[in-house]
Amino acid sequence: MNVLVLGSGGREHAIAWKIKQSPLCTNLFVMPGNPGCAQIATLISGSPKDFNAVKEATLKNHIDLVVVGPEEPLVVGLRDFFEADDALKNVLFVGPKKAGARLEGSKEFAKEFMQKYSIPTAAFKSFCSETIAEADKFLETLKAPYVLKADGLAAGKGVVILNELEAAKEELRSMLSGKFGSASSRVVIEQFLSGIEVSVFVLTDGKDYLVLPEAKDYKRIGDGDKGLNTGGMGAVSPVPFVTEEFMGKVKSRIIEPTIKGLQSEGIDYKGFIFLGLMNCGGDPYVIEYNVRMGDPETEAVMTRIDSDLLSHLVACAKGELRNETIKIAEENALTVVCVSGGYPESYPKGLKITGTILLRENTYSGRVKVFHSGTAMNESGELVTAGGRVFAVTANGSYLSEGDIQKIEEGRASAYDIVDKIIFEGKNFRKDIGLDIIRYIKES
Repeated sequence: MNVLVLGSGGREHAIAWKIKQSPLCTNLFVMPGNPGCAQIATLISGSPKDFNAVKEATLKNHIDLVVVGPEEPLVVGLRDFFEADDALKNVLFVGPKKAGARLEGSKEFAKEFMQKYSIPTAAFKSFCSETIAEADKFLETLKAPYVLKADGLAAGKGVVILNELEAAKEELRSMLSGKFGSASSRVVIEQFLSGIEVSVFVLTDGKDYLVLPEAKDYKRIGDGDKGLNTGGMGAVSPVPFVTEEFMGKVKSRIIEPTIKGLQSEGIDYKGFIFLGLMNCGGDPYVIEYNVRMGDPETEAVMTRIDSDLLSHLVACAKGELRNETIKIAEENALTVVCVSGGYPESYPKGLKITGTILLRENTYSGRVKVFHSGTAMNESGELVTAGGRVFAVTANGSYLSEGDIQKIEEGRASAYDIVDKIIFEGKNFRKDIGLDIIRYIKES
C-alpha cells in the first residue's frame, strides 16, 4: 500500500514513523515533510493547501491512502475535493469533510453542537462587532478569569484568558477589530473551568471508534506554566488521573454523544477527533474539539500504540473500524520540545544545528525518538532551524513494578540527556516536563 501523509511538523513525522512500521506499508510519502521525515519516507514538495498539487502527487505516486496532519486543508475542504474528483474519489482518505471540520474551524459551531447534544462544556455566548454592548453585559455576569476565543482558526493563538473585567472588555474590542484577522470577526466568551487538562484522541469512521492513548501537554513557554502560550512545549502519556472510571464518563458523556450528534447532523465523519478536556472534580468537560491529532501530544502518543496504526487508518477510511482492536503499551512516554530563541514571538531561522550524527543514531532506535518539527537543509547540506518548535524528543520509560514515579523519572532522564546534546544558537526548552505528574502521584 502506498501512503501519503500531508504536513511538515513533528506530528506528521511521528505519524509517518508509526505508519512505516506496518507490514501493509509498501511506499511512504510525506508532503512537504522535513529532514526527519526524509529518513523514512520520500518527500514531495508542495503545500497541503494546494489541492491540485496534492492531486498530482496522489496520482503520480499511485497513492492508496491519504492521511491529513494539519487542520487547515480539512477546514477548507480537501476531502470534499477528493470526493468530487473522478480520478481521486476512490482513494482512501483519513480526515473529515468540510462540514465535519467545522468542529475545529468554528468555535461557535462547536459550542452550539455540544449544547444541542448535551455534551458537557462551559457556559458560553458568541458575539460580533454589532453586539459588543451585549458582550459587555455577559462578561459582567461571569467571574474571573474571563475566557475569550476567536471563532475561526488562529494558528493556536486565538484564546485569551484575563483576570480583570476591564482588560477582558478591551481585549474583546481588539479581537473584533481584527487582532486575529477574520478568525476573530466573531468571538466566543465562555465560563472559566477550573481543573486539570487532558487530551483524549479518537479515531472514528462515523459509527465505531478507537480511543488512542491520552496525553497531557504543556502550553506555556516557561517552567511552572509561566509566560506566553505556545503551540506546546512538551507532553506526557499516560495521565494518572485518567482512570477507567474517568474514561467511562468520557466515552458515555462525550465520545458517543459526539458521534451520534454527527450522525444526526448528516455528517459523514472519518478521521481523528481530538478532545481537549478539563477534569473538574472527576467529571470531564470539553474545552475544544480538533479534527486532527495534537502536537506535541502525537509525538508521545504514537510511541505507545502497540498495534498496527496503518491497519486502523485503512479500516477507518473504509468504514470498518468495528473489526479493529487497538493495543496500547503500558510504558510511559515523555516528550520535550526544543524551540528557537524568541518563540512564541519572533525568532530567527536558518541557524545551524549540530549533534546531527547523534540525532540520526537515536531517531528510530532505543529508548529515545527525535522527531523533527521545524528543520530544513540549507544549500550547503547542513541541518538548520526552520520554525519556532524545532525538535520533539520523546523517551519511553519501561514498565517498572516500582510505580509510575520511577517510570516518569526514567523517561525524563532519557529525554533530557538527548535534549542537552542538541545544539543550536538560542535553543530553549522547559525543564519541568513531567514534574507536575510526579507531584500529583505523590499527593494522591
